[in-house]
Amino acid sequence: MTTTAGNATTALGPPSGKGFGRFVAGGLAILFGVATLVEGGQVLFGGSEARTAAGNVVPFVLGFNFAAGFFYLATGGLTILQKPIAVWLARALGVATIAVFVALGVHILNGGAFESRTVVAMTIRSVFWSVQALALPAIVARGREQS
Repeated sequence: MTTTAGNATTALGPPSGKGFGRFVAGGLAILFGVATLVEGGQVLFGGSEARTAAGNVVPFVLGFNFAAGFFYLATGGLTILQKPIAVWLARALGVATIAVFVALGVHILNGGAFESRTVVAMTIRSVFWSVQALALPAIVARGREQS
């Protein structure tokens, strides 16, 4: 949105004019990635106590989410750096996460053991990466235009 005062036209946006949204979107992806790696790493590498405490782990979901955590970090960093590839990574993460969520649904429908928190976590992940995939094209483009 722009306003005109006399002969001067100014854009309304973040005070820095450098695409503040990229820091929010990228920072959230990085925080999500760190949390994912810490939690998944504890279950994967924390021994039998950690695995027992985690309950009915669905191995393919755990493995996917842990591996995806590294891509969360990369996507967040690339978003902050205004790299267009961040958009494609977010799209890939969104599609892959939803595909794993569907596979989890099939696993559950076939009587497989699971924890309800896994369904909640996959819902959050699916929504987060879908929103990122939809929002990042504008966020990255806006940031690149303003630098």
